[in-house]
Amino acid sequence: MDFDKDKVDEAVLALLHLTRCDNTFGASAWKSHDWDALNRLHEKGYIGNPISKAKSVALTEEGKAKAEELFRKLFGKSAEVHHVASKV
Repeated sequence: MDFDKDKVDEAVLALLHLTRCDNTFGASAWKSHDWDALNRLHEKGYIGNPISKAKSVALTEEGKAKAEELFRKLFGKSAEVHHVASKV
């Protein structure tokens, strides 16, 4: 199947935000996503190298910000939708 790999990368990055853990070393997230997408995100500079024995991957500062932006864009509820839903 032909698909838009950039859209897949955006969804994976947004989901990395969902499982993100911030600590004194920065932000990391579980890396149980498509390996090709993780490799592309690494090449784009959003995450550290996913090829390791660790179960998590480090997010760069840029990746951390972009992950949150994409999570809100792809999965956030808009104020209008929330307002209408609360009246039902």
